[in-house]
Amino acid sequence: MSSLLSNYMQKEQQLKQLQGELERLENDERLKAELEFKTKLEELMQQFGKSASDVIELLDPKPAAAPKAAAPAGGGRRKRKLKIYKNPHTGEVVETRGGNQKTLKAWKDEFGAETVESWLVRTED
Repeated sequence: MSSLLSNYMQKEQQLKQLQGELERLENDERLKAELEFKTKLEELMQQFGKSASDVIELLDPKPAAAPKAAAPAGGGRRKRKLKIYKNPHTGEVVETRGGNQKTLKAWKDEFGAETVESWLVRTED
């Protein structure tokens, strides 16, 4: 029971502290000016039928345009080139966009990376 009372008294103290901080903020002239600006801006936006994103795009069009241009690129990462290797011993062909391909790794383990790289037939975008 005493822990419940202790918890209550602690919350009551925190509430008094927060009320004091809130009162100081309400009397701050800078906050009053920002609140007035926000209210007038919202009234203007409503009067002209504009959203916050419309205002942001109007005032700073570059950041809004950049994400739209980057989105089709697939998150900004380029697609790797397709590499086609042909094993001269077996005639087997491997097509890969990364070096982590199972057969290619086995070849590199068996014949060495430099040798397998010499088996590169062509590269495509």
